[in-house]
Amino acid sequence: MQTIGIGELQKNMGILTHLTEALTIIDKRKNKEVAVVYPIDNSKPDVVEELAGSLSQFTRIKIDDLEKAKEDAMMEAMMEKYGFSD
Repeated sequence: MQTIGIGELQKNMGILTHLTEALTIIDKRKNKEVAVVYPIDNSKPDVVEELAGSLSQFTRIKIDDLEKAKEDAMMEAMMEKYGFSD
């Protein structure tokens, strides 16, 4: 188990993103243990990705060029609003 001071953690929050083992955070002035941080288990699948994969069969539109799709949608909205035509 690694030990780190509060000041060190404040200077480098990236320590928490790359955590592989338990980390004890201490207050060096009072010489007290403040917290114990454990890494999360990232082996579980992401819920959003899992749902997106299972619901992808229900989509009717497949967009290859997002910028072109945005432009087309904007032109269509302008045509409806202002009555312009191509």
